[in-house]
Amino acid sequence: MAKLVVLTQSLAGRSCEISGERTTVGRVEDNSFQLAEPSVSSRHCEILLQGNDVLVKDLNSTNGTFINGEKITEAVLKPGQTLRLGNVELKLDTPGAPAPSPAPAPATAPAARKEPAKAPTGGVNLKDLESGGRPPGFDTNTVFTKKKKGKQMYFWIAASGVMVVIIILLIVLAVKVRS
Repeated sequence: MAKLVVLTQSLAGRSCEISGERTTVGRVEDNSFQLAEPSVSSRHCEILLQGNDVLVKDLNSTNGTFINGEKITEAVLKPGQTLRLGNVELKLDTPGAPAPSPAPAPATAPAARKEPAKAPTGGVNLKDLESGGRPPGFDTNTVFTKKKKGKQMYFWIAASGVMVVIIILLIVLAVKVRS
């Protein structure tokens, strides 16, 4: 039977047997496999067994679903491949299945391996707290002053005048309707 094994250190040792037709994976408790990690969406993806194939469908997750570093919306996950949900990496294990064959070695010098982009986890950087400075774009040269009472007084005089005109028009209209 196939199972997903968590590779990420903070959740290492966790696994989920893929049985039945549909397995949901996400951050909240009502999923078949809960991964309580901020970069995982509440309902991140679903895993479907279709014969011998394991199909992974992204459920419009915030940080995406990736198989071997490629973003997917729906794809078959093969034994030994890495599934990444946000910052959590998992591997599909199936007993007796051969591991995927490694790619042939390139004839030229190998390129440096690029680490997959990690999803933001939020929060404040410790260095930002220690610096104690204002964020860029915060204008500290602005001088705040009290509003002048004269402008406020003109507003209320104008508003009162408009109200008096409206009341007079309503009275005139009421008198004409009765006549």
